[in-house]
Amino acid sequence: MTKVTGWFETRRAADLAIEHLVQQAGVRREAIQASAEGEKNTVGVRTAGSDRADAQPGSHNRNDAPLEGAVKISIAVENADVAEVRRVLGEARVRDISEG
Repeated sequence: MTKVTGWFETRRAADLAIEHLVQQAGVRREAIQASAEGEKNTVGVRTAGSDRADAQPGSHNRNDAPLEGAVKISIAVENADVAEVRRVLGEARVRDISEG
Protein backbone atom coordinates (compact mmCIF):
# COMPACT_ATOMS: atom_id res chain seq x y z
CA MET A 1 0.00 0.00 0.00
CA THR A 2 1.28 3.46 -0.94
CA LYS A 3 0.05 6.92 -0.01
CA VAL A 4 -0.06 9.32 -2.97
CA THR A 5 -0.55 13.00 -2.12
CA GLY A 6 -1.43 15.75 -4.55
CA TRP A 7 -1.65 19.52 -4.07
CA PHE A 8 -4.11 21.61 -6.08
CA GLU A 9 -4.39 25.35 -6.61
CA THR A 10 -8.20 25.30 -6.28
CA ARG A 11 -10.79 23.33 -4.37
CA ARG A 12 -12.61 22.89 -7.67
CA ALA A 13 -9.63 21.02 -9.19
CA ALA A 14 -9.24 18.86 -6.08
CA ASP A 15 -12.96 17.95 -6.15
CA LEU A 16 -12.69 17.03 -9.83
CA ALA A 17 -9.69 14.81 -9.08
CA ILE A 18 -11.58 13.04 -6.29
CA GLU A 19 -14.59 12.47 -8.56
CA HIS A 20 -12.39 11.00 -11.30
CA LEU A 21 -10.42 8.85 -8.88
CA VAL A 22 -13.66 7.27 -7.67
CA GLN A 23 -15.55 7.05 -10.95
CA GLN A 24 -12.77 6.34 -13.45
CA ALA A 25 -9.98 4.74 -11.46
CA GLY A 26 -12.18 2.76 -9.06
CA VAL A 27 -10.58 4.17 -5.89
CA ARG A 28 -12.78 3.73 -2.81
CA ARG A 29 -13.96 7.12 -1.48
CA GLU A 30 -12.87 6.08 2.03
CA ALA A 31 -9.28 5.81 0.74
CA ILE A 32 -9.22 9.54 -0.15
CA GLN A 33 -8.69 12.37 2.32
CA ALA A 34 -9.00 16.05 1.41
CA SER A 35 -7.62 18.81 3.60
CA ALA A 36 -6.07 22.25 3.60
CA GLU A 37 -2.33 22.47 3.03
CA GLY A 38 -1.92 24.34 6.33
CA GLU A 39 -3.94 24.85 9.48
CA LYS A 40 -6.40 27.41 8.06
CA ASN A 41 -9.43 26.67 5.92
CA THR A 42 -8.74 27.21 2.23
CA VAL A 43 -10.30 27.03 -1.20
CA GLY A 44 -6.86 27.07 -2.79
CA VAL A 45 -4.34 29.69 -3.83
CA ARG A 46 -6.47 31.41 -6.49
CA THR A 47 -10.16 32.04 -7.10
CA ALA A 48 -12.28 29.59 -9.08
CA GLY A 49 -15.92 28.73 -9.55
CA SER A 50 -18.37 31.01 -7.75
CA ASP A 51 -15.56 33.19 -6.37
CA ARG A 52 -14.72 34.42 -9.89
CA ALA A 53 -16.34 37.41 -11.56
CA ASP A 54 -17.43 35.28 -14.51
CA ALA A 55 -19.57 33.07 -12.28
CA GLN A 56 -22.53 35.38 -12.88
CA PRO A 57 -22.98 38.14 -15.45
CA GLY A 58 -22.18 41.55 -14.01
CA SER A 59 -20.66 40.18 -10.83
CA HIS A 60 -17.32 41.13 -9.35
CA ASN A 61 -14.60 38.93 -7.88
CA ARG A 62 -15.36 38.12 -4.29
CA ASN A 63 -12.71 39.17 -1.86
CA ASP A 64 -13.71 36.94 1.04
CA ALA A 65 -12.58 33.57 -0.36
CA PRO A 66 -10.13 31.94 2.07
CA LEU A 67 -7.03 31.74 -0.16
CA GLU A 68 -4.81 30.26 2.55
CA GLY A 69 -2.82 27.69 0.57
CA ALA A 70 -3.26 24.67 -1.64
CA VAL A 71 -5.88 21.97 -1.24
CA LYS A 72 -4.27 18.61 -0.50
CA ILE A 73 -5.68 15.18 -1.24
CA SER A 74 -4.09 11.96 -0.04
CA ILE A 75 -4.97 8.57 -1.48
CA ALA A 76 -4.18 5.17 0.03
CA VAL A 77 -3.66 2.96 -3.00
CA GLU A 78 -2.31 -0.45 -3.88
CA ASN A 79 1.17 -0.26 -5.39
CA ALA A 80 -0.11 -1.60 -8.72
CA ASP A 81 -2.54 1.35 -8.99
CA VAL A 82 -0.09 4.20 -8.34
CA ALA A 83 0.48 4.97 -12.03
CA GLU A 84 -3.27 5.25 -12.68
CA VAL A 85 -3.75 7.52 -9.66
CA ARG A 86 -0.88 9.73 -10.83
CA ARG A 87 -2.45 9.88 -14.33
CA VAL A 88 -5.84 10.97 -12.96
CA LEU A 89 -4.24 13.60 -10.71
CA GLY A 90 -2.27 14.92 -13.67
CA GLU A 91 -5.39 15.26 -15.79
CA ALA A 92 -6.97 17.27 -12.95
CA ARG A 93 -4.00 19.68 -13.06
CA VAL A 94 -2.28 18.64 -9.86
CA ARG A 95 0.39 21.17 -8.85
CA ASP A 96 2.68 18.66 -7.12
CA ILE A 97 2.62 14.93 -6.29
CA SER A 98 4.48 12.90 -3.68
CA GLU A 99 4.50 9.23 -2.72
CA GLY A 100 5.33 7.65 0.55
